[in-house]
Amino acid sequence: MTDSKYFTTTKKGEIFELKAELNSDKKEKKKEAVKKVIASMTVGKDVSALFPDVVNCMQTDNLELKKLVYLYLMNYAKSQPDMAIMAVNTFVKDCEDPNPLIRALAVRTMGCIRVDKITEYLCEPLRKCLKDEDPYVRKTAAVCVAKLHDINAQLVEDQGFLDTLKDLISDSNPMVVANAVAALSEIAESHPNSNLLDLNPQTINKLLTALNECTEWGQIFILDCLANYTPRDDRESQSICERVTPRLSHANSAVVLSAVKVLMKFMEMLPKDLDYYGTLLKKLAPPLVTLLSAEPELQYVALRNINLIVQRRPEILKHEMKVFFVKYNDPIYVKLEKLDIMIRLASQANIAQVLAELKEYATEVDVDFVRKAVRAIGRCAIKVEQSAERCVSTLLDLIQTKVNYVVQEAIVVIKDIFRKYPNKYESVIATLCENLDSLDEPEARAAMIWIVGEYAERIDNADELLESFLEGFHDESTQVQLQLLTAIVKLFLKKPTETQELVQQVLSLATQDSDNPDLRDRGYIYWRLLSTDPVAAKEVVLAEKPLISEETDLIEPTLLEELICHIGTLASVYHKPPSAFVEGSRGVQHKRLPGSAGSGESVDSPDPASAAGVTEAPPAVIPSQGDLLGDLLNLDLTPPTATGPPPAPSSGMQLGAMDLLGGGLDSLMGDESEPLGGDIGGSAAMGAGFGAAPAAMPASFNAPVSGGLDDLFDLGGSVGMPMGAYSPPKTVWLPAMKAKGLEISGTFARRAGVIQMEMTLTNKAMSVMTDFAIQFNRNSFGLAPAGPLQVLTPLSPNQSIEVSLPLSTVGPVMKMEPLTNLQVAVKNNIDVFYFSCQYPISMLFVEDGKMERQVFLATWKDIPNDNESQFQIKDCHLNSDAASNKLQGSNVFTIAKRTVEGQDMLYQSTKLTNGIWVLAELRVQAGNPNYTVSLKCRAPEVSQCVFQSYEAMLKN
Repeated sequence: MTDSKYFTTTKKGEIFELKAELNSDKKEKKKEAVKKVIASMTVGKDVSALFPDVVNCMQTDNLELKKLVYLYLMNYAKSQPDMAIMAVNTFVKDCEDPNPLIRALAVRTMGCIRVDKITEYLCEPLRKCLKDEDPYVRKTAAVCVAKLHDINAQLVEDQGFLDTLKDLISDSNPMVVANAVAALSEIAESHPNSNLLDLNPQTINKLLTALNECTEWGQIFILDCLANYTPRDDRESQSICERVTPRLSHANSAVVLSAVKVLMKFMEMLPKDLDYYGTLLKKLAPPLVTLLSAEPELQYVALRNINLIVQRRPEILKHEMKVFFVKYNDPIYVKLEKLDIMIRLASQANIAQVLAELKEYATEVDVDFVRKAVRAIGRCAIKVEQSAERCVSTLLDLIQTKVNYVVQEAIVVIKDIFRKYPNKYESVIATLCENLDSLDEPEARAAMIWIVGEYAERIDNADELLESFLEGFHDESTQVQLQLLTAIVKLFLKKPTETQELVQQVLSLATQDSDNPDLRDRGYIYWRLLSTDPVAAKEVVLAEKPLISEETDLIEPTLLEELICHIGTLASVYHKPPSAFVEGSRGVQHKRLPGSAGSGESVDSPDPASAAGVTEAPPAVIPSQGDLLGDLLNLDLTPPTATGPPPAPSSGMQLGAMDLLGGGLDSLMGDESEPLGGDIGGSAAMGAGFGAAPAAMPASFNAPVSGGLDDLFDLGGSVGMPMGAYSPPKTVWLPAMKAKGLEISGTFARRAGVIQMEMTLTNKAMSVMTDFAIQFNRNSFGLAPAGPLQVLTPLSPNQSIEVSLPLSTVGPVMKMEPLTNLQVAVKNNIDVFYFSCQYPISMLFVEDGKMERQVFLATWKDIPNDNESQFQIKDCHLNSDAASNKLQGSNVFTIAKRTVEGQDMLYQSTKLTNGIWVLAELRVQAGNPNYTVSLKCRAPEVSQCVFQSYEAMLKN
């Protein structure tokens, strides 16, 4: 009979009977009783009353019985901590048992008993097991160290278990190596600055040797660890790639994806002209294709990862288009993902194949899939110019089917095709107008209205068509209302005599009858433009539009790099960095790909923070006009259509109507002048994104203060005169090769309470540069220019100029990743250029950041302990007074100092511009170059940035 019989009993008074059986002299009866106890525990009955009786059964040679007792112990030790101590002697004894299975069982159970009281008793048995002669015991003990570290990190460090773990990386048994790596990686994740996994070529060699012989999960741990290593040069990179490549043929898809991650990362360092580089590209394709023959759920994970790989290196799968063709029985989530990858791989060579497939998909029964297929045809037209005509005729064929949702999607994509290829396919407008009445989705209606407004001169009854939309103006979505307003103004500027009533009607609806601020502001702008300067209105509203780019849905480059480093994890499926969805992500590190070999880009000198091992993203230049940042800044990127010489710089209201609508960047500069007349709530450009209110000051400053902490603040010595504020050295933010000859290098400084953005503009082009302006995207702390960019004289070729731009912190707020990232657009007479840089958070430390001592005490106690972060600052050779002076120069104020056993402890406060307070305890030991800083803050996400600034300020 099977063990299922133990689950069928429903007797009353069972506990009493079990107690008697557990204390029986007969071994068989004892074992039966323990099985019944485990069965009751499994179905949720409380059998904790039997704890002492079950623990007595531990003294046995029977392995099966011992396993059952240990299982019970793991479950109830937490609720019975005092009784759990009874089991300690047996653990110690079992750790010296001649049978390695029992030794391993004992050490495994020890790791699972999460009771503080007994952890210290387990250190000695664990130390023995870590040095056990049997590899099975050693590998189990390695994992136990990670579990113990989770319960009591300090104990593990004091007992030297971490050093023993590091020694196990050199173990002769590959499974022990894999488990040691897994344990160290786990511990390192919760302590990102501990540098536990000190990876060097010798260690890497040991890991690669173990890689071939350990189990599949061991291989994954080792590959993930390898992915965190940065090779010294391309030769080492190639050598690692050669030894990892065989993992691509592994049966486990997780091993394959981990190997792909390592290769994708190390390929960055290989010169593209290397023969091996081409070979590696060819080797990467087959394993990725093989993943697509698994079950649908695995296919989806593979496709999400392939989507990232194709964005980074489309050449890997450029000949594999057919495997992404949709099968009739694919689930919808797989179909949509395949469709996305097909478009990314579409090229002149395979477009005929792709279009034939997409046309087939557009006749499917699944509505979502059909919509995406129709949209994909439009994206192919925009991406592959040679195919545009075939795509348009395919879309017209689909419109003739008169299927409502197909027609609507087709109209939306045809609008984009008109934007990409002006004056080429306008002959199809008549066909589109025939379907006007069937449109009921906002996006399709908005697209059709845009087409009618843009080509009003070619449509005889354009006014009637737009008037028909106007009848239900208040019932339309905002998107349609905004589009309708702009289209009627365009129509009026093209046919003023026939449409005067229509334009007055729409302006009245938009400004007087609407509650939507965007719509109202746009209505007011048009009204004033039309009433004061119709010529300027024409130049603004009918300005030539920039061509749209083909890939507007690409992931932003810095995020893509981070996601490539997380291939095979949830981040690569969500297409979000771990910090976006991992709770309590203090330990989440931002990973970056290493710099590519032979790319020709100069490597900036590292700033002090990154030199100390802080992984800080280098400034990324954001490329095409059509990508995310362009959309975010909401700029019309057209150069001003001026016929005469460039106008002299002007300020205030003289900026001109054209700039207000985004033709130039000066729209954000006129802070002091009234933007558009007294009765409007700010211009459209200024109205975006004042989303997050600044964090409030700590709420509990009046909390009671216990006397016990008061004597901490016996000030041991007066603080000397502060030094100057820290300012990092200048780095290149925008290389000349990315900005048509304009090079911008810069830094940030805080002087007399004002944040300054200090830049050097260098003209490396052959032509003179004028008309400079600057604008910031929304950012974490609301940084915005406090005035125009003062470049008063033209910038001649090979000339450099120093510019200092004062910044305010009252701009629109949006949380950035990383937190101190700043996305900037700079315009001159040649073009608009985008770049992103990072400012040190110390620029935001304000001058009134010194707390009262009592308030400091109350606040420190009131902030939850979970919000405390601890960091190490290494190789710093200042005494505590010098450190205090240096920090005070950057508005980090020492409230108190005390000395305990030769260690100076400084208690400090600082306040950010948005009202967030950060409290710190800095420990300085005489003769020890390593400082410890503990930071407490109500917004713990700023702690990492504050630590980086501490490190930079002290080491500067």
